[in-house]
Amino acid sequence: MKLKRRNFFLELFIGIIVVYASVLILLFIFQRSLMYHPDENNYFGDKLEVDVEKVKIVTSDNIDLLGWFHKKDIKKFKTIVYFHGNAGKLENRIHKLNHFKDMDINFLIIAWRGFSGNKGKPSEKGLYIDARSTIQWLKKLGLKEKDIILYGESLGTGVATEIAQSNNYAGIVLETPFTSMVEAAKNFYPYIPVSLLLMDKYDNQNKIKNINIPVLVMHGEADQIVPFWMGKKIYEMANQPKYSYFTKFDDHMMEYDEKLLFKLEKFIKSLN
Repeated sequence: MKLKRRNFFLELFIGIIVVYASVLILLFIFQRSLMYHPDENNYFGDKLEVDVEKVKIVTSDNIDLLGWFHKKDIKKFKTIVYFHGNAGKLENRIHKLNHFKDMDINFLIIAWRGFSGNKGKPSEKGLYIDARSTIQWLKKLGLKEKDIILYGESLGTGVATEIAQSNNYAGIVLETPFTSMVEAAKNFYPYIPVSLLLMDKYDNQNKIKNINIPVLVMHGEADQIVPFWMGKKIYEMANQPKYSYFTKFDDHMMEYDEKLLFKLEKFIKSLN
């Protein structure tokens, strides 16, 4: 009887190990499908109220990226380079872009590889290439780093911090930033050895220390995807000059209301 019981628990233990190992293997294989969602559609039919030119940016590894470029006056005003999050198309950001028309600003928003009909598959290395190629495209138009404001949204904050390190851009805006993708993933998979499995780590908390330009961090305390403490920690670790816009009720998709827009425009004006 004891032997049967021992064999039962041994078989149960082995079964649990096999199932757990299988889950780890599947998570490792499909992790980028879990991280990047180019086909997710949160577009609610917003109409562009600002003039944009559809542009093609060719990356250094020969992938064509779709971009929307709004040129109010590239010689007179700063240009925001908008790096979007991990889900959806450019149309998902129309409700934000429409507000830029009332500011003295140009903007260029790009779709990552694999997004908005672009070829290629997203990865940390790939998105860095996309971003650097975008900056080079603007420089060919005559813009210098001091003419450019980097804007990262969620996943895009991981790209913006990478690009901003030890460079002389006008400033950087981080909307709902995370400390690192490892810590963000642990929030969803607490029983998984994420640090061992994750290929795309986007280590914001170490890179923010290498950024020496004005920083604006925006985050809502009700964020259910990237915990608010992460955005607060990024702000605390950032070098001066730094500014924050923290709200009590905003979720992951922050409300582009009068208060946020006032803070954003004030920050932009301070960079001139």
